[in-house]
Amino acid sequence: MRERVGEGNGAGAGDGPHDVVRHDGRMTATSPAASGDLPGQDARLQRRVLTVLALGQVMSGLGTGATLALGALLITEVSGSSSLSGLAATMNTLGAALLAIPLARLAQRRGRRTSLTTGAFVAILGAAVILVGASTGTFPVLLTGMGLLGAGTALNLQSRFAATDIAPARTRARDLSLIVWSTTVGSVVGPNLFGPSESLGGALGLPEYTGGFVIAMCAQAVGAAIYFVGLRPDPLTVALSRGASVGERPSPAGGLTLLRTVPAARGAVLVVGLSHAVMVGIMSMTPVHLTSHGATLNVVGLTISLHVAGMYALSPVFGWLADRIGRPATVLRGQGLLAAALLLTWFGAEHHGLVLTALILLGLGWSASTVSGATMVTEAVQTQDRPALQGTSDLVMNLCGAAGGALAGPVLSLVGFSGLGAVALVLVLVTTTTTLRAR
Repeated sequence: MRERVGEGNGAGAGDGPHDVVRHDGRMTATSPAASGDLPGQDARLQRRVLTVLALGQVMSGLGTGATLALGALLITEVSGSSSLSGLAATMNTLGAALLAIPLARLAQRRGRRTSLTTGAFVAILGAAVILVGASTGTFPVLLTGMGLLGAGTALNLQSRFAATDIAPARTRARDLSLIVWSTTVGSVVGPNLFGPSESLGGALGLPEYTGGFVIAMCAQAVGAAIYFVGLRPDPLTVALSRGASVGERPSPAGGLTLLRTVPAARGAVLVVGLSHAVMVGIMSMTPVHLTSHGATLNVVGLTISLHVAGMYALSPVFGWLADRIGRPATVLRGQGLLAAALLLTWFGAEHHGLVLTALILLGLGWSASTVSGATMVTEAVQTQDRPALQGTSDLVMNLCGAAGGALAGPVLSLVGFSGLGAVALVLVLVTTTTTLRAR
């Protein structure tokens, strides 16, 4: 079992320079991180950070949940073509990908408080641009707004890393997973605001399908205030100053160079990216497959709802498991769940009940893999280099998701839903093999 010691050990800012993080994710040295305890002041700060991030995630998730489906309807309305409706999700994903590294660089220079607040304001700007595009019927403006709105997704992803800045290694995955879990509230409540949002839009004299974007602006504004007021002191600033005090210096290399030169970083980002590609590819084609085989919209809605519940509801369990048995071991269990889901889609594509079960397993496998993988990303490099690698990881994750969604349609047309599951299984095998070799 290999170990990483010293400045590249992946220990947290509060862990101390002598902590050892093994590739199984467990601590072996006697330190605050090894015991799972932080000094009293640090423990209070970490609880405050987690509370602030969770509240911010609820508001951001509320804005995202209220707009994602409306974006597709709005694009169809403005463009006059339902075939372009998928551009809403595509532009949102690409926007999140393109903004990931700039927001990470801002975090490196100014801290999480400034970065997350800025991300929320960019999302507000995106919603405002969408309102302009819808009101004027200008399609390019509408697409631009969808891309800027992707800042909400980018800050959601960065928030989970912010939870690890001063977290002790023994609870790092759990702390990260709690922020992932808090997204559930907004994701569930947001879509239920479609009716009230349309009433709000009508009262304001706005075009159809735009009221949700007003709600998104308000939710992001509240989130920005939460981050700006609550993240004092800034957890990343604290972590970076402590890293510097024990001799750490940021690498001149960017995140992409770290991927090329640090095998642990490359493996962790691969886990996150490929797991996300598998999930998005299967999930995006499930409604198409089910409706083409006679499923009602209620069945489709139930299937996707249970899938989303699988993605987020048990994330704290997988975070606890990653801290308990190690990050790679939890990744392998996540890949096992993904494999089970894909086998069900392969052999049970004609049965709605089996597809529903497969989507639940798909969500659970994604959760286990990405929670553990994101923790591995954080621990792959020294504190000073973490923001750069984390931003690159979010970039790769979003690009893999966009590619998975874009390629899933042609694959579905060529080989059907069963064949799509078989193709996705190849990605699971790649991730599993890479993880086993790195142990």
